[in-house]
Amino acid sequence: MEPRQFAMSNLAFAKPRNDALGAFLPEIARLVNHHASEDGVIETAMPGLSLIRATQPTACIPTVYDPCLCVVIQGSKQATLGDERFIYHAGHFLVVSLTLTAASHILEASEEHPYLCLRLTIDPDEVASLMTTPSIPESLQTHSRGLFVAPMSTAFADALLRLMRSLDTPEDIAVMGPLMRREIYYRVLSGPMGERLRSLVESGGNARRIASAVEWIKQHFDQTLHIAELAEHVHMSTSSLHHRFKQLTAMTPLQFQKQLRLHEARRLMLGEGLAAADAGHQVGYNSPSQFSRDFSRLFGAPPRRSLATLGVSTPD
Repeated sequence: MEPRQFAMSNLAFAKPRNDALGAFLPEIARLVNHHASEDGVIETAMPGLSLIRATQPTACIPTVYDPCLCVVIQGSKQATLGDERFIYHAGHFLVVSLTLTAASHILEASEEHPYLCLRLTIDPDEVASLMTTPSIPESLQTHSRGLFVAPMSTAFADALLRLMRSLDTPEDIAVMGPLMRREIYYRVLSGPMGERLRSLVESGGNARRIASAVEWIKQHFDQTLHIAELAEHVHMSTSSLHHRFKQLTAMTPLQFQKQLRLHEARRLMLGEGLAAADAGHQVGYNSPSQFSRDFSRLFGAPPRRSLATLGVSTPD
């Protein structure tokens, strides 16, 4: 099936950015370029803040998203979750409110105008602490995807600009960093799509229970997954768990576990030089042939050939 361009609630965000952002984006881009002079992912002195730079478009790559906020300052990128595509341009941000397995690729980037992005990790506990703020309404407990795209407001852009400027005064980061991150979380929560994030951090709701189920699978991905036990762990019925899990992640718990296993196996082969059979066994596969078939479906080629395209040789 051809992926859809946007979920219905995301159609509005294909529109051009607010012209008022023109007072902020060029200066933020200059600061990102200053602190990220080479392509790649650059960690900063600000805990949880990374800068991403690319001078050419990339192929579509399956990836694991941990909870984060990604803000595009220049260029554009696409994330695909299930049959939905989320395209975000300069002046838009993507929120991943729980760990998800998706695919993504950079659409627009060049030497003259590189793709520039800020990525800020999301601390669910810190976000939850903001829920008592009077200006943040209670969640209506919607159950859309755990990923969404929204346009920046000028207040949001102003907070980002101050965050980037703080990198030039690292002695202030220990004190000012947590306050700046908190303000950015607040701007998301109080914005038009904040409902999506609020439902994931409020205690007692089904969305929060699914986030707990995701975390449990992450911690036990190499073990046999028993849905009834997982449902009991998060205080849901098996049918409700299956339904709500698929609403948020676009896959079943077993499919999610399989993708986590395959991503971890790929990391073991790339980072630690493990042979395919050993990596597959370490993440929970008993059959090397089944591991190879599943790996091919996700990454487009068997382990050896997939890694060879990256210039990595694997042991026999």
